[in-house]
Amino acid sequence: MTEDGNGMIARNDMQRAGETEEGETGTPASAEAGQAVLQVPVAAFDRLAPISLWARTDGIITHAGPTLAKIVRQPLLGEDLFALFDFRQPRALSSLEDLPSAGLRVLLRLRADPAIGFRGLALPIDGRIFVQLAAGISLLERLGEFALTAADLSPADLTSEILYLLEAQAAVLRQSRDLNRRLEEARARARKQALTDPLTGLWNRRAMLDLLETLIAARTPEPFALMQIDLDHFKKVNDTLGHAAGDHVLRRVAKILRSETRREDLVARVGGDEFVLIFRSVTDPKDIDAIARRIIARLEEPIPFEGHECRISASIGTTFSRHYTRLDVDRMLEDADRATYASKRAGRGCHHIHTPDLHEDRSAPP
Repeated sequence: MTEDGNGMIARNDMQRAGETEEGETGTPASAEAGQAVLQVPVAAFDRLAPISLWARTDGIITHAGPTLAKIVRQPLLGEDLFALFDFRQPRALSSLEDLPSAGLRVLLRLRADPAIGFRGLALPIDGRIFVQLAAGISLLERLGEFALTAADLSPADLTSEILYLLEAQAAVLRQSRDLNRRLEEARARARKQALTDPLTGLWNRRAMLDLLETLIAARTPEPFALMQIDLDHFKKVNDTLGHAAGDHVLRRVAKILRSETRREDLVARVGGDEFVLIFRSVTDPKDIDAIARRIIARLEEPIPFEGHECRISASIGTTFSRHYTRLDVDRMLEDADRATYASKRAGRGCHHIHTPDLHEDRSAPP
């Protein structure tokens, strides 16, 4: 069997004058003694026997199937069969010249990778040796390494059935992982939406309460500052310029508050014009007062809207977790609110830190 110039593997040396023209088209043609002449395109033959090779009787390889070449990972044409493969069965085989006409069952191992083994049949045909091999279990364990799929094996190879099952299982697992990922993303989006203020994109009251509960419930509580901000003169913006202007101002306020806080801090809109900020691991009143003053200064800058200027300010009150022997969310929020009212009564646009004497008067300023 040889490969001719037209890309055909054929039994050229046994043609007889009595053969039909069909022999030239790649189909069996009758000959003397019931023998046949086969002309098979190389591509078709390689599809039928992708893990096979042809060799001369001296062991020099003249053709190799594509899957075998992929596994060996080096050129096979012209190489010595015995240099590449170790014949484990029969162990004494060192030459192909004395193979019986009925062929011989063989067990081969790659010399470069003895863990890879093949079983098959070595058969003398027309002065050459055809070695048909089958993939073993060792290949199934290393499919990814050789990038093998069911398409790399003969449809008649039992291993291809196992590969089909493995590929189907892998596809199901991929779909399952993809579905789980989409579900987790959907849950994350739903949770974020449930904890986010839709107008400003800030966290909402629920998110603020969740974080406070987490900080308080920690085995080793993390110190933090709780700041409440009430916008001054915001109602006037709504009354004179409309709710579109008010929404514009709130979005601007959100942007300012984000820029004045760190990533680990929380900024939440908890009411129409009320905000709560939680500064984690902040215990120095001077630091908080400096932040509050910066926020007030930036909020008092005119905010343009459709040819008008919106003017607001902020009354701010803060309390610190370190001031409490027993942390309680409601009490801390009430104390921050009292400090905020103290800022309003002081003329608005200022900041107060909670002290016990602020419990006296929470009436709204005139």
